[in-house]
Amino acid sequence: MKFALALCVTACAASFLIAQEDRDFLTPNEVEQVREAQDPNDRLVLYVHFAKQRMDLLQQYLSKDKPGRSIFIHNTLEDYSKIIEAIDSVSDDALLHKHPLDKGLLAVLNGEKEFIDQLNKIQNSDPKDLSRYQFVLQQAIDTTNDSRDLSMEDSQKRGQALAAEDAKAKQEREAMMPSKEAADRKKDADAQEAPKKKVPSLYRPGEKPQQPPQ
Repeated sequence: MKFALALCVTACAASFLIAQEDRDFLTPNEVEQVREAQDPNDRLVLYVHFAKQRMDLLQQYLSKDKPGRSIFIHNTLEDYSKIIEAIDSVSDDALLHKHPLDKGLLAVLNGEKEFIDQLNKIQNSDPKDLSRYQFVLQQAIDTTNDSRDLSMEDSQKRGQALAAEDAKAKQEREAMMPSKEAADRKKDADAQEAPKKKVPSLYRPGEKPQQPPQ
């Protein structure tokens, strides 16, 4: 009986972990909004809005001392951290392609300052179930601090650093390729960049090629 119960507990725990891994950090409606926001600035503003909604949700959970609330707090903190990571990814991609981000980064800086204050308040209040989500809370604080530091960097210098990293990664990928494949890729790239040369003519000036007899 005990063995069967242990198997049941193990199976339930495994199912919970799989469900956690498969869970998307955005709702279907939010995913659709992100797809529609093609401009990186608009996308950053949207992600900040989603992060704020998660913070509001956290406050709601923390305000009610209900059994089982810790799992909802844990999941919301995880979703929040992934949204902040998405903000960094959008910023990096835009700066790498030299897209101006004045509007977007301003929204990120203002939002993340507020989020850090709220997260620190949660930690300092020391809720009785804190141990159940302490790790993801600290992760959320660290992720937000790192993201804010990135947003405060000079955009031009950050873009140059990203370009250098991208070029280095490309070289490393090419170095790992078989020599023939790498040579073929370089040959193709050189062919695309090099201007097409005009084939020299064997005829004298004004001379035209003879037409074949009918």
